[in-house]
Amino acid sequence: MESERADHTLQATGLVHEAYVRLVGNNELEWANRAHFFHAAAEAMRRILIEYARARAGPKRGGGRRQLPLDIVDLATEADPAQILALDEAISRLEEKDPDAARVVRLRFYAGLSVEEVAKSIGVSPRMVKRDWSFARAFLFRELDEG
Repeated sequence: MESERADHTLQATGLVHEAYVRLVGNNELEWANRAHFFHAAAEAMRRILIEYARARAGPKRGGGRRQLPLDIVDLATEADPAQILALDEAISRLEEKDPDAARVVRLRFYAGLSVEEVAKSIGVSPRMVKRDWSFARAFLFRELDEG
């Protein structure tokens, strides 16, 4: 979200605050480990972004448009709700084919973790994360291009 315009209605700080409220609320949670926290945080942020995109994709806000970015990485920072929803659907299809690659995508896109941070979080080598990331990017690009 750091590359979004300043007047964008969903700010990174707001997203983090909303995710925190959803994760913790009035409860004191204990995380099993760092990976558990990052997975929960990524899922909370994904859900917030999907809800936001669905609300913004309504006919009142021009919800029929669809445009593909040149690079799948650009999709993570796009504000177009249709693209966010299309990405989430493509990630769900990826999860059916390769759950590990889908987990890497969610941690990279929604939690903003680097390759090394993802590797440490899920307990695999950075090389394995890079392999999953390459496969996932190709899969997602193909899925979104066909859609």
